[in-house]
Amino acid sequence: MERLIATYRIETSMPVDQAAAVLAGEQSSGTFVPIPGETAALKERFAARVEEVLLLDRVAEPSLPGCRARSDRGFQRAEIKVSWPVENFGFNLPTLVSTVQGNLYELSQFSGLKLVDLELPEAFCRHFRGPQFGVEGTRELCQAANRPLIGTIIKPSIGLSPEETAGLVRTLAQAGIDFIKDDELMADPPHSPFVKRVEAVMRVIQDHAQQTGKQVMYAFNISGEMDEMRRNYDHIVASKGSCAMISLNSTGLAGAKKMADLGALAIHGHRNGWGMLNRHPFLGLDFQTYQKIWRLAGVDQIHVNGISNKFWESDDSVTQSIKACRQPIAGQRNVLPVVSSGQWGGQAPETYRRTRTVDLLYMAGGGIMAHPEGPAQGVRSLRLWWEAAVEGLDQSQAVLKYPALKISKEKFGGSA
Repeated sequence: MERLIATYRIETSMPVDQAAAVLAGEQSSGTFVPIPGETAALKERFAARVEEVLLLDRVAEPSLPGCRARSDRGFQRAEIKVSWPVENFGFNLPTLVSTVQGNLYELSQFSGLKLVDLELPEAFCRHFRGPQFGVEGTRELCQAANRPLIGTIIKPSIGLSPEETAGLVRTLAQAGIDFIKDDELMADPPHSPFVKRVEAVMRVIQDHAQQTGKQVMYAFNISGEMDEMRRNYDHIVASKGSCAMISLNSTGLAGAKKMADLGALAIHGHRNGWGMLNRHPFLGLDFQTYQKIWRLAGVDQIHVNGISNKFWESDDSVTQSIKACRQPIAGQRNVLPVVSSGQWGGQAPETYRRTRTVDLLYMAGGGIMAHPEGPAQGVRSLRLWWEAAVEGLDQSQAVLKYPALKISKEKFGGSA
């Protein structure tokens, strides 16, 4: 029988083997006491199994509150692998998540617990289509090959009317941008009704496409209740749009998968709220696991933060997230990593040095909108920074070779 393997980083005052066994029992056939019906045959078929235990360091104080078992010997950290038969949850992604990421976080035996990785049987993964568009399909829709896709977010995030938004889209399209998206805070507010915003924006995008042959991809935020999302999705399709944005953590796995399964639009997955899932080293889950689940659900593009970002995440973590998106899953298309968060062109050299890939959607909101010479020059500046990055130039070398970049460096990164 095929089994799923989950890797956890744990902290406990109990013997690690005992704590791991509690987790395995709680998340499969067992509970806090022996129960009638949990026969040896049933456990053999359905029980979770502790596969491996690797002891790490020991600390004096618990990472999280609520661990009832105290010890004068402190708290042991370890990495454990636990497996489940796929039969326990079938091809049901929400139940899979409940299995590997459910009540176990509340177990009082642990003062720290983080889901680090999932090893999914290939036959299980093949049941899911995965990204309908992914890297290759997004490139085709944007008509952009052999370079990063350059994108931005409508700013101000909220407050613009449909007509004001469309005017900004016209400027950006004329500058040669590939991708524009609604901010995650913008969905269907009274000052910018979704239907009117789509109509105003798509009128500009279609006019630009007729003149130039290039259709800018615009990710309209459809996040909402299921019926509302479906109506808005269908309106984008009817308006000849190419992308819908979903706030993954707000909308949920089933809602995002339902939209992705429709297959007519690329799905832009925004991970707002990610920090509450990942920021603590002994709570939540790592991006390696997170992106696998959403790829199976069919998300085509997913946020990974950015180098020298405005948030808390380290450059090493961002680099590993981009690498995770590039790892193949059962022959499916790879999800497109979306680099964002306080980005401007000057981070391109370090981004490329660390990742050696141009299979990225490189998003700059303020880095484009606040360019001293206007948004159009902001787009051109990002493209030129990426040309310099692929040439192997660092920031200073790029400014020396391409003096036009000096103005963005002075604005966003200090004097050259």
